[in-house]
Amino acid sequence: MNRTLDLASRAWLAAFAQRYALLLGIALVALLADQTTKRIVEANLALYESIPFIGHYLSWTHVQNTGAAFSLFPNGGALFVVIAVVVAAVIVYYAPRLPTNDWFSRIALGLQLGGALGNLVDRLRQGYVTDFIHFQIPEIGFDWPVFNIADSCIVVGTLALIIVNLWRERRARNSTAA
Repeated sequence: MNRTLDLASRAWLAAFAQRYALLLGIALVALLADQTTKRIVEANLALYESIPFIGHYLSWTHVQNTGAAFSLFPNGGALFVVIAVVVAAVIVYYAPRLPTNDWFSRIALGLQLGGALGNLVDRLRQGYVTDFIHFQIPEIGFDWPVFNIADSCIVVGTLALIIVNLWRERRARNSTAA
């Protein structure tokens, strides 16, 4: 009986690791990078203080964002908590349904999960998200809204999924036509 249980436990653990290890590992790295950088900014920069990082193109600027990306919907804090929880649940639900060799999608989903959780932690902890990466090109009047590591992870993960799915569709069409 113990041997059967031990084998079943090992099989379950192996299946879990195969389905979730990469996803959760990437999500954890993204979450830790996001939360660490936000705490550094909060501890070292006064609100709205800005420090140049790469000339006048990239700076660390401490802002508080109660809204969504680009400070849209500034009073939607509770809604964004619900959205983050739903997104995280959908990712965790969807991940084991991916083919076992689809590591690229797992990485992309891990980035999205880590980003969603990073901003969720901020909203639950303080009621707003700390943003600090400020990219601008003053010579042409370009001033991108201030963002953070979590936002970057969400965008990169989403773009990666779109690109890989478009590439797969194209590959499938070409193989069907051939």
